Amino acid sequence: MHKTITGFSKLSKSDKIDWIVDTYFPNNNSAKIILKQYWNSDNKLQQLHDEFIENTITNYYLPFGVAPNFLINGKTYTIPMTIEESSVVAAASKAAKFWFDRGGFKTEVISTTKIGQVHFTYDGNTEELTSFFKGMKSKFFEDTTSITKSMNNRGGGILDIELKNQTEKLNNYYQLHATFETMDAMGANFINSCLEQFAITLKSEAKTTLKGNLNVVMSILSNYVPNCLVRAEVNCKIEDLTENPNVSPEAFAEKFIQAVRIAEIEPYRAVTHNKGIMNGIDAVVLATGNDFRAVEAGVHAYASRNGSYSSLTHAEVKDGTFKFWMEIPLALGTVGGLTSLHPLVKLALEMLGKPSAKELMQIVAVAGLAQNFAALRSLTTTGIQEGHMKMHLMNILNQFEATTEEKDKLVSHFKTHTVTHSSVVEAITNLRANH
Repeated sequence: MHKTITGFSKLSKSDKIDWIVDTYFPNNNSAKIILKQYWNSDNKLQQLHDEFIENTITNYYLPFGVAPNFLINGKTYTIPMTIEESSVVAAASKAAKFWFDRGGFKTEVISTTKIGQVHFTYDGNTEELTSFFKGMKSKFFEDTTSITKSMNNRGGGILDIELKNQTEKLNNYYQLHATFETMDAMGANFINSCLEQFAITLKSEAKTTLKGNLNVVMSILSNYVPNCLVRAEVNCKIEDLTENPNVSPEAFAEKFIQAVRIAEIEPYRAVTHNKGIMNGIDAVVLATGNDFRAVEAGVHAYASRNGSYSSLTHAEVKDGTFKFWMEIPLALGTVGGLTSLHPLVKLALEMLGKPSAKELMQIVAVAGLAQNFAALRSLTTTGIQEGHMKMHLMNILNQFEATTEEKDKLVSHFKTHTVTHSSVVEAITNLRANH
């Protein structure tokens, strides 16, 4: 067993690293070198990164790429993407170019409402609690005036507060269910501050008014945002659908739609189908300094809203027109958090034209729809592995520390050969043996 340590957080970064290396890598001289080589040479920039989280010992790099040629509501974008998976950026770029020539992507923000809840128990009479809530509802708004003033000035704030009776699900359990508009902020801190004040007001008023015992369990925003919705769509005449001369547009559309319908009714397929959508979404969410874990949780809950996990995208042919679309919940921000701190996040948002939160919702949704289109097109024509493995080739070559000359020869070789891990190993072994 490794030794425990007291006061680790109070150590300097160098001392933290020394302890990590001595404890876990006693015979590995390169461990400290690896950790330190990812430090930024600009001390000010490194300190900024060190202070993002606690106990920082180094930086963890992910590729920051771009996918050009996205036409969204008549405006052209180059979309920044932060992701480590091969072929994602290439697939998004290819889908963007395909739809650029067919009218581009159409998007619409349906709603932007976010939710927070105060969870509490009450063992008294429900009718008394309901009457109590109605009588003091306005006080929740009054007591949060200092918190909401700035947000109200920007056009946002608390939209409504409801009392929800959940005692059929859990004994004595109730909620204050509040809806919010947070404008260009993701709004987590704003919402949570309001909720904690609601809890203080609720407890204070309950003591002097209610006969039963009221106990606040917790106050927290919800990452399930089914009313913070954006729609993204592509459509074209069916004869314009395919680039492949060996496949008729009608045959392509039929197989594509069938693949979507399978994902609509088969959860095993739907999870992988939606994961492909999230390849595009998460990459842009990360690049723009937003919380991809919150987005993931909310999206997958939404995919299960009808009782079974299902596809987020849908497709049809109607009156000779192919249509592919998605409605998805996205709670995003373009102010606050990392958006004004991380230099690459600021750069990413500037590249996108300094979008509002609503505009960013649309851009992110389009990246997800494009990714899904690219994946389904590959799956229903050439298969997913051909393109993916060609992109993954460089990763395999780097594992074997291939030289520039070896890479050039092997990339050329695999233009006409199937890429698998074993075939690459065989090719590089033969190349080195012949040398």
